[in-house]
Amino acid sequence: MLKYLFLGALQGFFEWLPVSSEGIVSLASHFLRIDSNPVDTALFLHLGTLLAVTIYFYNDWLKLLKGKNPKLVRFLFITTSISLIIGYPVYKLIKNIFIGNSLLLITGFALLFTAYFNKYKKNFKISNTKLAIISGFLQGLAVIPGLSRSGSTIFGLSLGDFTPREILKISYMMSLPVIIAANILILFQDSSLAFQAWPALITSFLIGITTLHFLLEWMKRINFFKFAVAFSILCFLGAFINFLN
Repeated sequence: MLKYLFLGALQGFFEWLPVSSEGIVSLASHFLRIDSNPVDTALFLHLGTLLAVTIYFYNDWLKLLKGKNPKLVRFLFITTSISLIIGYPVYKLIKNIFIGNSLLLITGFALLFTAYFNKYKKNFKISNTKLAIISGFLQGLAVIPGLSRSGSTIFGLSLGDFTPREILKISYMMSLPVIIAANILILFQDSSLAFQAWPALITSFLIGITTLHFLLEWMKRINFFKFAVAFSILCFLGAFINFLN
Protein backbone atom coordinates (compact mmCIF):
# COMPACT_ATOMS: atom_id res chain seq x y z
CA MET A 1 0.00 0.00 0.00
CA LEU A 2 2.83 2.41 0.80
CA LYS A 3 4.16 2.06 -2.74
CA TYR A 4 0.81 3.12 -4.19
CA LEU A 5 0.43 6.00 -1.73
CA PHE A 6 3.84 7.22 -2.87
CA LEU A 7 2.88 6.91 -6.54
CA GLY A 8 -0.33 8.82 -5.85
CA ALA A 9 1.65 11.60 -4.22
CA LEU A 10 3.89 11.84 -7.28
CA GLN A 11 0.85 12.01 -9.56
CA GLY A 12 -0.85 14.69 -7.47
CA PHE A 13 2.25 16.87 -7.31
CA PHE A 14 3.46 16.60 -10.90
CA GLU A 15 0.17 16.41 -12.84
CA TRP A 16 -0.12 20.18 -13.33
CA LEU A 17 3.55 20.71 -14.11
CA PRO A 18 4.96 20.19 -17.63
CA VAL A 19 7.30 17.41 -16.52
CA SER A 20 5.09 14.46 -17.52
CA SER A 21 3.51 13.01 -14.40
CA GLU A 22 2.81 9.92 -16.49
CA GLY A 23 6.50 9.54 -17.29
CA ILE A 24 7.49 10.04 -13.65
CA VAL A 25 4.87 7.62 -12.28
CA SER A 26 5.69 5.04 -14.97
CA LEU A 27 9.37 5.31 -14.14
CA ALA A 28 8.69 5.01 -10.39
CA SER A 29 6.36 2.04 -10.98
CA HIS A 30 9.08 0.35 -12.99
CA PHE A 31 11.69 0.70 -10.25
CA LEU A 32 9.26 -0.14 -7.43
CA ARG A 33 8.38 -3.34 -9.31
CA ILE A 34 4.65 -2.69 -9.28
CA ASP A 35 2.76 -5.72 -10.59
CA SER A 36 0.59 -3.78 -13.04
CA ASN A 37 1.76 -2.33 -16.35
CA PRO A 38 3.57 0.99 -15.59
CA VAL A 39 1.73 2.94 -18.31
CA ASP A 40 -1.66 1.60 -17.18
CA THR A 41 -0.84 2.40 -13.56
CA ALA A 42 0.14 5.96 -14.46
CA LEU A 43 -3.05 6.49 -16.45
CA PHE A 44 -5.20 4.99 -13.67
CA LEU A 45 -3.75 7.38 -11.10
CA HIS A 46 -5.01 10.26 -13.21
CA LEU A 47 -8.46 9.48 -11.78
CA GLY A 48 -7.42 11.10 -8.50
CA THR A 49 -6.34 14.34 -10.14
CA LEU A 50 -9.40 14.14 -12.40
CA LEU A 51 -11.55 14.37 -9.27
CA ALA A 52 -9.48 17.38 -8.21
CA VAL A 53 -10.18 19.09 -11.57
CA THR A 54 -13.88 18.26 -11.30
CA ILE A 55 -14.24 19.76 -7.84
CA TYR A 56 -11.93 22.76 -8.34
CA PHE A 57 -13.68 23.83 -11.56
CA TYR A 58 -17.13 22.80 -10.35
CA ASN A 59 -18.80 26.07 -11.39
CA ASP A 60 -17.27 25.90 -14.87
CA TRP A 61 -18.49 22.33 -15.37
CA LEU A 62 -21.94 23.34 -14.12
CA LYS A 63 -22.11 26.12 -16.72
CA LEU A 64 -21.17 23.63 -19.44
CA LEU A 65 -23.90 21.21 -18.34
CA LYS A 66 -26.44 24.06 -18.37
CA GLY A 67 -25.38 25.04 -21.90
CA LYS A 68 -24.14 28.48 -20.84
CA ASN A 69 -20.80 28.16 -22.64
CA PRO A 70 -21.48 26.46 -26.00
CA LYS A 71 -18.14 27.60 -27.48
CA LEU A 72 -16.18 25.79 -24.76
CA VAL A 73 -18.42 22.70 -25.11
CA ARG A 74 -17.64 22.60 -28.85
CA PHE A 75 -13.95 23.22 -28.18
CA LEU A 76 -13.73 20.37 -25.65
CA PHE A 77 -15.69 18.05 -27.94
CA ILE A 78 -13.19 18.61 -30.76
CA THR A 79 -10.10 18.29 -28.55
CA THR A 80 -11.45 15.10 -26.95
CA SER A 81 -12.32 13.51 -30.31
CA ILE A 82 -8.91 14.28 -31.79
CA SER A 83 -7.11 13.18 -28.61
CA LEU A 84 -8.84 9.79 -28.64
CA ILE A 85 -8.24 9.26 -32.36
CA ILE A 86 -4.52 9.98 -31.91
CA GLY A 87 -4.02 8.68 -28.38
CA TYR A 88 -5.51 5.18 -28.70
CA PRO A 89 -3.16 3.83 -31.42
CA VAL A 90 -0.19 5.54 -29.73
CA TYR A 91 -1.15 3.89 -26.41
CA LYS A 92 -1.37 0.47 -28.07
CA LEU A 93 2.01 1.05 -29.67
CA ILE A 94 3.93 2.11 -26.54
CA LYS A 95 2.06 0.20 -23.82
CA ASN A 96 4.72 -2.48 -23.43
CA ILE A 97 7.71 -0.30 -24.26
CA PHE A 98 9.64 1.33 -21.41
CA ILE A 99 10.27 4.97 -22.29
CA GLY A 100 12.30 7.39 -20.18
CA ASN A 101 11.76 11.14 -19.79
CA SER A 102 14.09 12.35 -22.55
CA LEU A 103 11.03 13.69 -24.38
CA LEU A 104 10.92 16.39 -21.71
CA LEU A 105 13.50 18.21 -23.82
CA ILE A 106 10.88 18.60 -26.55
CA THR A 107 8.39 19.99 -24.05
CA GLY A 108 11.04 22.35 -22.66
CA PHE A 109 11.83 23.84 -26.05
CA ALA A 110 8.12 24.08 -26.88
CA LEU A 111 7.52 26.08 -23.70
CA LEU A 112 10.42 28.39 -24.45
CA PHE A 113 8.80 29.06 -27.82
CA THR A 114 5.49 29.59 -25.99
CA ALA A 115 7.08 32.21 -23.75
CA TYR A 116 8.72 34.03 -26.67
CA PHE A 117 5.65 33.77 -28.92
CA ASN A 118 3.24 35.16 -26.32
CA LYS A 119 5.52 38.05 -25.53
CA TYR A 120 6.07 39.19 -29.10
CA LYS A 121 3.06 37.97 -31.11
CA LYS A 122 1.00 40.81 -32.56
CA ASN A 123 -1.46 40.02 -35.32
CA PHE A 124 -1.27 36.23 -35.29
CA LYS A 125 -4.77 34.79 -35.76
CA ILE A 126 -6.02 31.20 -35.63
CA SER A 127 -9.60 29.94 -35.56
CA ASN A 128 -10.91 28.13 -32.49
CA THR A 129 -11.55 25.02 -34.59
CA LYS A 130 -7.92 24.83 -35.75
CA LEU A 131 -6.75 25.58 -32.23
CA ALA A 132 -8.89 22.75 -30.85
CA ILE A 133 -7.52 20.32 -33.46
CA ILE A 134 -3.91 21.29 -32.66
CA SER A 135 -4.45 21.09 -28.89
CA GLY A 136 -6.30 17.77 -29.17
CA PHE A 137 -3.56 16.32 -31.37
CA LEU A 138 -0.86 17.32 -28.86
CA GLN A 139 -2.87 15.91 -25.96
CA GLY A 140 -3.27 12.62 -27.84
CA LEU A 141 0.49 12.35 -28.33
CA ALA A 142 1.02 13.02 -24.61
CA VAL A 143 -0.03 9.45 -23.81
CA ILE A 144 3.68 8.77 -24.42
CA PRO A 145 5.46 8.78 -21.02
CA GLY A 146 7.91 11.66 -20.95
CA LEU A 147 5.89 13.95 -23.22
CA SER A 148 4.06 16.30 -20.87
CA ARG A 149 0.30 16.60 -21.41
CA SER A 150 0.00 19.93 -19.62
CA GLY A 151 3.12 21.33 -21.31
CA SER A 152 1.96 20.20 -24.75
CA THR A 153 -1.56 21.61 -24.38
CA ILE A 154 -0.30 24.87 -22.85
CA PHE A 155 1.89 25.23 -25.93
CA GLY A 156 -1.04 24.54 -28.26
CA LEU A 157 -3.54 26.78 -26.46
CA SER A 158 -1.07 29.67 -26.33
CA LEU A 159 -1.47 30.01 -30.11
CA GLY A 160 -5.00 31.33 -29.51
CA ASP A 161 -6.45 34.42 -27.88
CA PHE A 162 -6.91 32.94 -24.41
CA THR A 163 -5.61 34.73 -21.34
CA PRO A 164 -2.85 32.93 -19.39
CA ARG A 165 -5.29 31.82 -16.70
CA GLU A 166 -7.75 30.56 -19.34
CA ILE A 167 -4.93 28.60 -20.99
CA LEU A 168 -4.23 26.76 -17.74
CA LYS A 169 -7.89 26.20 -16.91
CA ILE A 170 -8.79 24.85 -20.37
CA SER A 171 -5.64 22.72 -20.45
CA TYR A 172 -6.62 21.07 -17.18
CA MET A 173 -10.32 20.75 -18.12
CA MET A 174 -9.32 19.09 -21.42
CA SER A 175 -7.89 16.19 -19.44
CA LEU A 176 -11.18 15.06 -17.88
CA PRO A 177 -12.99 13.35 -20.80
CA VAL A 178 -9.86 11.63 -22.18
CA ILE A 179 -8.87 10.33 -18.73
CA ILE A 180 -12.35 8.86 -18.27
CA ALA A 181 -12.17 7.21 -21.70
CA ALA A 182 -8.64 5.90 -21.08
CA ASN A 183 -9.58 4.37 -17.75
CA ILE A 184 -12.69 2.70 -19.11
CA LEU A 185 -10.38 0.95 -21.58
CA ILE A 186 -7.75 0.12 -18.95
CA LEU A 187 -10.19 -1.24 -16.36
CA PHE A 188 -11.99 -3.24 -19.03
CA GLN A 189 -8.68 -4.92 -19.83
CA ASP A 190 -7.53 -5.34 -16.21
CA SER A 191 -10.07 -4.64 -13.47
CA SER A 192 -7.64 -5.87 -10.79
CA LEU A 193 -5.74 -2.58 -11.10
CA ALA A 194 -8.55 -0.76 -9.28
CA PHE A 195 -8.30 -3.12 -6.29
CA GLN A 196 -4.52 -2.80 -6.12
CA ALA A 197 -3.99 0.90 -6.74
CA TRP A 198 -7.02 2.53 -5.11
CA PRO A 199 -4.97 3.96 -2.16
CA ALA A 200 -3.02 6.03 -4.69
CA LEU A 201 -6.21 7.81 -5.74
CA ILE A 202 -6.55 9.29 -2.25
CA THR A 203 -3.10 10.88 -2.19
CA SER A 204 -3.27 11.94 -5.85
CA PHE A 205 -6.56 13.75 -5.16
CA LEU A 206 -5.51 15.45 -1.90
CA ILE A 207 -2.11 16.58 -3.14
CA GLY A 208 -3.48 17.30 -6.62
CA ILE A 209 -6.18 19.75 -5.54
CA THR A 210 -3.70 21.50 -3.21
CA THR A 211 -1.02 21.94 -5.86
CA LEU A 212 -3.62 22.97 -8.47
CA HIS A 213 -4.82 25.80 -6.21
CA PHE A 214 -1.26 26.88 -5.46
CA LEU A 215 -0.30 26.92 -9.13
CA LEU A 216 -3.31 28.99 -10.24
CA GLU A 217 -2.75 31.47 -7.41
CA TRP A 218 0.93 31.72 -8.37
CA MET A 219 -0.14 32.41 -11.94
CA LYS A 220 -1.86 35.59 -10.74
CA ARG A 221 1.40 36.96 -9.37
CA ILE A 222 3.69 36.58 -12.39
CA ASN A 223 3.31 37.23 -16.10
CA PHE A 224 2.90 34.39 -18.57
CA PHE A 225 6.36 34.86 -20.08
CA LYS A 226 8.05 34.14 -16.74
CA PHE A 227 5.59 31.33 -16.06
CA ALA A 228 6.39 29.54 -19.33
CA VAL A 229 10.15 30.05 -18.89
CA ALA A 230 9.96 28.62 -15.36
CA PHE A 231 8.06 25.60 -16.70
CA SER A 232 10.61 25.07 -19.48
CA ILE A 233 13.44 25.10 -16.93
CA LEU A 234 11.60 22.38 -14.97
CA CYS A 235 11.46 20.29 -18.15
CA PHE A 236 15.18 20.68 -18.83
CA LEU A 237 15.96 19.87 -15.19
CA GLY A 238 13.79 16.75 -15.33
CA ALA A 239 15.47 15.61 -18.56
CA PHE A 240 18.92 16.20 -17.02
CA ILE A 241 18.07 14.18 -13.91
CA ASN A 242 16.72 11.40 -16.12
CA PHE A 243 19.97 11.44 -18.11
CA LEU A 244 22.02 11.06 -14.91
CA ASN A 245 19.93 8.05 -13.91
